[in-house]
Amino acid sequence: MSTMETHPFRHATAPHHEFGRPNFLRVLNSERIKLLSLLSTRILLLCAVALLVGFAALQAWGIGQVTTTVRQGGQAGPRAEALDTTSAVLHLPAGGVSFAQLIVGALAVLMISSEFTTGMSRATFAAVPKRWPVLTAKAVYAVVVGFVLTYVGAYIGGLVAQPILSNYSLHLDMASWDVQRFMLLNGVYVAAVALMGLSLGALLRNSAGAIVTLVALLFVLPIIFQLIPGDFFTEARKYLPTNAADAMFEAGTASSLQNAAYLEPWQGTLVLAAYVVVLLGAAYTTLQQRDV
Repeated sequence: MSTMETHPFRHATAPHHEFGRPNFLRVLNSERIKLLSLLSTRILLLCAVALLVGFAALQAWGIGQVTTTVRQGGQAGPRAEALDTTSAVLHLPAGGVSFAQLIVGALAVLMISSEFTTGMSRATFAAVPKRWPVLTAKAVYAVVVGFVLTYVGAYIGGLVAQPILSNYSLHLDMASWDVQRFMLLNGVYVAAVALMGLSLGALLRNSAGAIVTLVALLFVLPIIFQLIPGDFFTEARKYLPTNAADAMFEAGTASSLQNAAYLEPWQGTLVLAAYVVVLLGAAYTTLQQRDV
């Protein structure tokens, strides 16, 4: 009889002990629900894709207009051909990345900062006391969203730009390795921006403050460093995230003038990676040490 009485208790508690544990797959699933359940998130992602496609189409029209002007001015030949073969057409599919990165970066900030502003962090970290799986799961989605959104948006933008360019006798080969390489590198860059935004959100725990800091790091500081004269600021500007990314994009294709203004491609890649590693490491450390 005692055996029959202990079985139901054992049955009731075993599933809770065995299957209620917050493993990493469960954390990933919960973060996916948090990320995609909000309509505002889906709208922001669609806006980022629309920006990439819209800027690609606009740049295609602009390049075509310039080409037409050159040809009508009697300067056809090498100069007109240069418009088709230089970085203008090559960089066209990812022309809207400068603006799309803001949306992705802000979304990455909100992925973690909203946990603290709404008080959801108490429930989240009560369910996952180790904390690091939560930030890791958010980082996984930040990388996936940043990379996939950028590549898909740039690819669609390139497809939209092709018929516009063909009207001006220009050609964009989306299967070309140079075009694919540039889109892939832009995807990596936006994924890095997403990780920096996520890290700043975890460090500052304030949405507005983290977004402003990210914008200052990506846009304001490069302008300030460019306006201030002096060798120090000229040299320091090379190590800002956007300039490091520009160096990474120009692997093997930069001119001597660009090489003087930027780091070597491998150096730019390492500098951008250093930003991500330092900020993300600081985010993990503070998340473990600070109260929620």
